Amino acid sequence: MPAAVKLENVVKRFGALEVLKGISFDIEPGQVVALIGASGSGKSTALRCINRLEQIQGGSIHVCGHRVEDPTLDPRALRQDVGMVFQSYNLFPHMTVGQNVILALKRVKKMPKAEAMRIAERVLKQVGLAEKIDSYPEQLSGGQQQRVAIARSLAMSPKVMLFDEVTSALDPKLTGEVLRVMEDLAKGGMTMVVVTHEMAFARRAADKVIFMHHGHVHEVGGPNILTNPGTAELREFLEHDL
Repeated sequence: MPAAVKLENVVKRFGALEVLKGISFDIEPGQVVALIGASGSGKSTALRCINRLEQIQGGSIHVCGHRVEDPTLDPRALRQDVGMVFQSYNLFPHMTVGQNVILALKRVKKMPKAEAMRIAERVLKQVGLAEKIDSYPEQLSGGQQQRVAIARSLAMSPKVMLFDEVTSALDPKLTGEVLRVMEDLAKGGMTMVVVTHEMAFARRAADKVIFMHHGHVHEVGGPNILTNPGTAELREFLEHDL
């Protein structure tokens, strides 16, 4: 079975600054991968390149049969297969939770409203927020808003989900709420790439851990590398992070 996500020698520059220095890794269908590393190591940039929010300057990225760097690729086709959840929830404040969830279903998939609302009800139940379908974002906690953002991505039936530091703005209790939803998705077989500082989550949920350091993939392994790091750089990162 081909990899769900494959990066080969990917280079990304912002002006003269080379943020990704020829990184390569594979993610199999159904695999949960934790991308870890210090701020500025290239984790979030790698995620944004996978979803073509950033253009790469070298190498190749294949995602769910799409060649991401292909200039003829329709990004909307890619993003129907790849959902992304950000640190900021990006919910529309003037829309209810349900309206936020169905927006892309109606606009991108041209789905009738009644059918879209059935999907919204299902995915909101999946993230534990079925009763909030008629609430507005300002009536929700940060953790609840982040779970709505996850539900909005799930509504599109993506093959891969990307999570970019989705709990970094939340307090520990709300962080736990969101991580439980993500662990349930992992158990359900969703292919996930998670940029995170939550090492306990990575140990519990990840099949593979990728440690990035100064724009390189520095160490790759199972969750055991978080307790038995193979390089001094990962050991130092973990000591400072815990």
